[in-house]
Amino acid sequence: MELREMRAFVAVVEEGGLSAAARRLHVSQPALSQTVTALERELGVDLLTRSSTGVRPTEAGRTLLAEARAVLARYERAMSALSRHTEPGGGLLRLGIPLELPGDLLAGALADVGSRFPATRVRARHLSTAAQFQALAAGELDVGLVREHPAGGRLDASLVVAEPLGVLVTDAAAARLAGRGGARLEDLVGLHWVGFPRSASPAWYDEVTAILRSHGLDLGPVAPEGQELIPEVKFTAVLSGRAFALAPPHWSAPLPPGVTWLPLAGRPVVRRTWAAWPASSRRRDLGGLVAALEAAYGGHNEGEEPGGKA
Repeated sequence: MELREMRAFVAVVEEGGLSAAARRLHVSQPALSQTVTALERELGVDLLTRSSTGVRPTEAGRTLLAEARAVLARYERAMSALSRHTEPGGGLLRLGIPLELPGDLLAGALADVGSRFPATRVRARHLSTAAQFQALAAGELDVGLVREHPAGGRLDASLVVAEPLGVLVTDAAAARLAGRGGARLEDLVGLHWVGFPRSASPAWYDEVTAILRSHGLDLGPVAPEGQELIPEVKFTAVLSGRAFALAPPHWSAPLPPGVTWLPLAGRPVVRRTWAAWPASSRRRDLGGLVAALEAAYGGHNEGEEPGGKA
């Protein structure tokens, strides 16, 4: 059992419902529901009685509530005792971000940091994973959100979200591909992948291309160096009728007429995002940001679909 799971459960009980608890924790309600359900499954007991008026703890839930509150209080005392050995932070916190982050991942985490560390100002820069690693090594970033785990011991890292990717295809292709569990990768044969340059994130690129090749798919032309897969690039290629693009379920850009998002059956392609920061850092505001990012998603797969067209 993890601290974030305890915090989530305590918040749900104290707020009397998932919606209010989600607002308190700055996470989405589906993500919070998944956390509580996974905790019940892990412990093998029902912790909550759910009704139309809210939730209340079961007998097992009341037992966990008392223990969780005690553990969290002890954790806060420990962190307070250790604070004299760390740097308080404050001032500028430089953050690197990639394209296509889940919409509420940063919003909730930044709100949490803002309330706990009012002297900290966060400045975000959009950079590829490779560029973020270079900036971290050069001292130009304090923390980055990257698509591959850093190698070596100079950076610490924590998984903050794992997204099962779906595909963007034309409406006509979607009508042919859609099944009970979504589209199957092998049924995309004949369409080429709208890819990103390998230099942007070599390990993630190699993982994706290996999965696609194992299903017999055409990788298509090599993406030009420096090309970013912004929504317009994906849409233009897909609307040609001969390509597909990978996209997360939490798609923020409206889909144009003629384009549909489909989940992939079996979730063969999962995109992971890590927070990475210098191992030598002792900034409490940076630690607070990472903890808030972990609390928002906790590395769990997000399986919600955007409803085909957004």
